[in-house]
Amino acid sequence: MPRLRLGPLLRYVDGSTATVWVEADRPCTAEVRCADGAGGTARTFQISGHHYALVPVTGLTPGTETAYEVRLGDGAEAGAAVWPLPDSPFPPSTIRAPAAPGAGGEAADEVRVTFGSCRWAAPPSGEHDPVGPDALDTLAARIAADPAAERPDVLLLLGDQVYADQTSKATQRWLAARRDLTDPPGAQVADYEEYTHLYYESWLDPEVRWLLSTVPSSMVFDDHDVIDDWNTSAAWVAEMRATPWWRERILSGLMSYWVHQHLGNLPPDELARDKLYASVCAAHDGTDVLRAFAAAADADAGAARWSYRRDFGRVRLLMVDTRAARVLAESERAMLDAAEAQWVREQALADPGTYDHLLIGTSLPWLLPHLIHDAEGWNAALCRGERGERWARFGENLRRRSDLEHWAAFPASFEALTALIAEAGSGPGAPATICVLSGDVHHAYVAEPSWPAGNGPDARVLQLTCSPVHNSIPKSIRLGFRFGWSRVGRSLGRRFARHAKVSQAGIDWRRTGGPWFGNQLMTLTLRGRSARLRLDQARTVRGGGVRLETAEERRLT
Repeated sequence: MPRLRLGPLLRYVDGSTATVWVEADRPCTAEVRCADGAGGTARTFQISGHHYALVPVTGLTPGTETAYEVRLGDGAEAGAAVWPLPDSPFPPSTIRAPAAPGAGGEAADEVRVTFGSCRWAAPPSGEHDPVGPDALDTLAARIAADPAAERPDVLLLLGDQVYADQTSKATQRWLAARRDLTDPPGAQVADYEEYTHLYYESWLDPEVRWLLSTVPSSMVFDDHDVIDDWNTSAAWVAEMRATPWWRERILSGLMSYWVHQHLGNLPPDELARDKLYASVCAAHDGTDVLRAFAAAADADAGAARWSYRRDFGRVRLLMVDTRAARVLAESERAMLDAAEAQWVREQALADPGTYDHLLIGTSLPWLLPHLIHDAEGWNAALCRGERGERWARFGENLRRRSDLEHWAAFPASFEALTALIAEAGSGPGAPATICVLSGDVHHAYVAEPSWPAGNGPDARVLQLTCSPVHNSIPKSIRLGFRFGWSRVGRSLGRRFARHAKVSQAGIDWRRTGGPWFGNQLMTLTLRGRSARLRLDQARTVRGGGVRLETAEERRLT
């Protein structure tokens, strides 16, 4: 009988439908069978010798919770139950279907959105963890201890779900048994099979596996899902494409992301219209089909759209791709190509008055410490040649060494996003809040913009940044970001900007919370037009064990 290799992951959920992702060890039919009679089946599709299914679950009852099991079967045979695992210490995995909106369109329940980024796989139980307790493991333990208590309605993972360029010692031993690590790319992953190992290492963690089986998740990539500095500049891309190993790496990275993360982001109606998904499922082996798609996506930012929209009652989420959609020619650098930017704009402005909160998920923060913002604008001007060729070469080198590639490094895109936020947050039907949710920078903070008198939006606008979930936080990062937010740091940033004749941003902003350092998660609780924010940090308890402790909690509206 078929066996379960990875999963299940509960991905999309609305009032009556859901999707559940699984990997089996051979071709089979995957079935999700719910205790209340809801369920669904899907035949696996094949990529590079691996067998996956995204099972559509129908017949859920709004406002209810039901346990489910996963069955895998050959042909017409009744599938054998493969989940829950025998003797599992965790409660049954469940699907919570949100209640239907009220007659007036108002949200029937509050929506809890938990988010973070940057997660190294936790070491096996019993081994020393050099970076401290994993916030996802700790969240799983809290939910498992009291399944009826508060839990997220969706978990947003904002990039660096796996680290293709910073592998663990265990993975390096596995790689060394497979190939010679003295050949490029060395101890980094090289192909699709090695990417699958990263997902096994991360998602077979018992606590995380159970958490992802019972809490819906939405994801987006950042650079380490492929490689540090991915698409930082046209010069960087040219250098990488000249290496003999890069093509296999980038195609494998995009293929594995599509399989493991992107598919589950899409609602069932979009999946039904997705031509690539249909082609992969129809093929005996979808590898070549998916590989051709990945090659086109790498060659042309407009060939694929990784951004997507999700609605949770009257909460709208726009998850924005800030890696693969970039335009990198120095004379026309943009965070998003024209088609992607237009799509984001249309989704943000569609149907005003039908949502109370707009969440913009972008792995890279929009509002940074002022010193870093000005340094990135200065660097972008140098790389454009504003101070001559010698300064341009210096700027390119500095950009890569210092990761100067956030929204501020694409000044026109920064201003366009700022203008879109102001437009979406103004006028009749404006949402109560617009929150930009980000990670990447290995600390957490809250920043709030202000517009020139009379030009600001009606909505309250906030930059909410939270990372890492589980990663190192060197002392240099702590000191650097504290200084970046300081008055002295801001003054130094303006000197950088004046050197390259960079104009000031059209808005100002101030930090209103943080910086907080540690392995952590933020949670937004949204009900009607009210919003609350909580920051939880994973901490070791005296005498043994770990727990999530609240470091900050406040009302936003």
